[in-house]
Amino acid sequence: MSWRTSSAGPLDRLFACLPYILPMLEALPFGMGLLREFPMLQPLLLPLAPFAFAYSLVTGIFSFGGFGIGGFLVFLALYFLVVRNESISHFIRFNTMQSILIGIALSLFALVISPISEVLPPLFVQSLFTALFLGAFILCIYAIVQSALGRYAEIPTISDAAKMHVY
Repeated sequence: MSWRTSSAGPLDRLFACLPYILPMLEALPFGMGLLREFPMLQPLLLPLAPFAFAYSLVTGIFSFGGFGIGGFLVFLALYFLVVRNESISHFIRFNTMQSILIGIALSLFALVISPISEVLPPLFVQSLFTALFLGAFILCIYAIVQSALGRYAEIPTISDAAKMHVY
């Protein structure tokens, strides 16, 4: 596999890593069962606590009658202010778009699973949620490490879609 590298400086690498925090936060509800079963994993998530607090404030402020649009507003802000802004480096825009796509995939899984989770066996649903949680976290950690190294994280299908959006 040949790694696509960038000439991104340290600040660009940092800013390319930050958007991956959002899909990690969106995956947290899927991992609650795993974290209850294995409480020793909870300290590993402590670095996300300040981001989770800030994200919950934003999503809570823009919640109307139980219907929250805060996450959607964050998506729109990232898409129009970062991904479509050509004055920001391609490396940051690509990683931002890729993190948005991971978040969209998680949201789609949640939409599909929530109506049928009532009729499926609880153990199966919990196994599915745990797999989604671990999959999202592994994808994000992989992408963060690659971004920190100045490489483009190549995730099948998601990277191709991100390349189409970032010109």
